[in-house]
Amino acid sequence: MPISADRIDQWRAYPSETQTLEFKEAKNQFDNEKLFAYCVAIANEGGGHLVFGVSNKPPRPVVGTSAINDPIGMVDKIYQKVGFRVEIDVVPHPDGRIVVITIPTRPHGTALHVEGCYWMRSGETLTAMSPDQLRKIFEEGKPDWLEEFSEIGPLEADAVISLLDTQIYFERMALPYPSTRESVLNKFESERLLKQDNQGRYLVKRLAVVLFAKKLDEFPDVRRKAPKVVIFEGSDRTKIKLDQLGGRGYAAGYQGLVNYIMAQLPQNEVIENTLRKKVSLVPEIVMRELVANALIHQDFTLSGMSVMVEVYSDRIVISNPGVPVVRLERFIDGYRSRNERLADLMRRMKACEEQGLGIDRVIQSVEMFQLPAPEFRADDMRTIVTIFGHKSFRLMTKEDRVRACYQHCALKYVINQRMTNESLRVRFQLQESQSATASQIISQTVDEGLIKPDPSMLGSKKYARYVPFWA
Repeated sequence: MPISADRIDQWRAYPSETQTLEFKEAKNQFDNEKLFAYCVAIANEGGGHLVFGVSNKPPRPVVGTSAINDPIGMVDKIYQKVGFRVEIDVVPHPDGRIVVITIPTRPHGTALHVEGCYWMRSGETLTAMSPDQLRKIFEEGKPDWLEEFSEIGPLEADAVISLLDTQIYFERMALPYPSTRESVLNKFESERLLKQDNQGRYLVKRLAVVLFAKKLDEFPDVRRKAPKVVIFEGSDRTKIKLDQLGGRGYAAGYQGLVNYIMAQLPQNEVIENTLRKKVSLVPEIVMRELVANALIHQDFTLSGMSVMVEVYSDRIVISNPGVPVVRLERFIDGYRSRNERLADLMRRMKACEEQGLGIDRVIQSVEMFQLPAPEFRADDMRTIVTIFGHKSFRLMTKEDRVRACYQHCALKYVINQRMTNESLRVRFQLQESQSATASQIISQTVDEGLIKPDPSMLGSKKYARYVPFWA
């Protein structure tokens, strides 16, 4: 069905571009090589539309385009270059000519490329896919690691009850523990955690082991997924004080893991209402959410790696195997789980926040306790979160302040508010007389491309408000 001008106007009204929708002005032309790369990038992200003749900056005026004068010929060129067909519509809009390229999704388990380069989008630019992202695509046709059966088994019913902490499931779900062994196992079967074979024995999924194992080291193919906690003497890695490996499944051992970490945290002395008191380096709610996040979103297919919590005198570093499936800058508002069934069970057992709210709560708590903004980063194999102990505004670096400004702005946006100079001063506990300092931080964060003025304020400086770059 041809795309209409009304449909274009609906797209223009979207608050931001999406994975399936990209606007380009392309007033006169658009480089063919770049077009081929965009077709591949959008196909790799699930397919969508590339629109020429519309500005990508809100309110996205129609500027018209002279690009692609021969749509049929361009369809053939794209096919010859990338190996799949697109559709090209020329849309007569009252404000100018628009060209819409409709791009199909890639085949399941296949990453598309142009001359060996596997493209994806990063904001308004193109970037090459990381090895981890490519590997995930290529492994789509393979069974989910957590949904495969553990190497130990088949097991008799008594052995299942002996090896798995079934009671914790019913406690966390606020359900009475069944009076018969068969009822317990039937419930685990209904959750697709077990499967009975023809001899009446049970095959145990790795998901059940990861969550409910009484002793992870009794399962050879899962034992390396136990979380590790390392306590260092000071602020560097030169001297290890404690090195502890988790022994139980995540549902059974999660609270104990958090309690152990909190017991090892350095204590800071603060003054509140003229009284001195000792407080932990970071609040428990922050630790709970970040540990749960690391456990849930790890890449289980990476062998020999596990979630790690490193405690230093001034910070805590929490890392998990695998690069993030959501852009680092979108952790606050975005949600996509690498292990949806694991996430669902952990949420239902109250081990983590509702979908997509965990990082929001972390940032809220960090601001409430006046801590530096957490740092999110990734390398080729791990996602890493660093949460810092208290640091006065005076001792914060420019990077600390810009990071906090962006996170504050993004948090305000997701709760349907807007960051202002005043709200940022509250975030940093600055006086009204320090508004120029807050303005400088805002300006630096704008320069970094992380935030922008709220377009709805029409350039007002007196009532300036700010939104994240992706809004």
